Amino acid sequence: MKNLIIALVFAILPTLMHAQVTAFDKFEDKAGIESVIVNKKMFQLMSQVKATGEDKANYQQYIDLIKKLDNLKVFRTVNSKYSAEMKATVDAYLKNNPLEELMRINEGGRNIKIYVKSGTTASQVRELLMFMDGGKQETIIMSLTGNFDLSQISILTDKMSLPGGTELKKASKSKK
Repeated sequence: MKNLIIALVFAILPTLMHAQVTAFDKFEDKAGIESVIVNKKMFQLMSQVKATGEDKANYQQYIDLIKKLDNLKVFRTVNSKYSAEMKATVDAYLKNNPLEELMRINEGGRNIKIYVKSGTTASQVRELLMFMDGGKQETIIMSLTGNFDLSQISILTDKMSLPGGTELKKASKSKK
């Protein structure tokens, strides 16, 4: 009986670990917060689309990148209450999941911070977290996980029209 219980625990454990909820998921279904969630399965489906026309080279780079991504989560609000909650959540997340600050930008009343968890090489990234504290403007959290090269991020921001794309382009250029 004891062996059966242990076997069941080990059989169920991978499922539980895979279904792990991130700290930012609490913003997903709140009125006043826009969210975009792209999971690994969607990235796999997107990678099967064939390019046509003159943009084949750039499109192939895009396909190569999305094959390396696991999750993309973007949360955006202009609500000051949710902005404060988002800031507190990011601060708590960074305490529990130490990420390296890649860059900090302060322009036009906006504070933008980009953090990464490095992979096996200096340009490899396992996780990228961007927090744009907009003050009276919009506040954005973007979390991207996978195993990708930071220099490829500008391709993703162009193709998916991600908020904060300009700042991510600056970050990818500064890390080269």
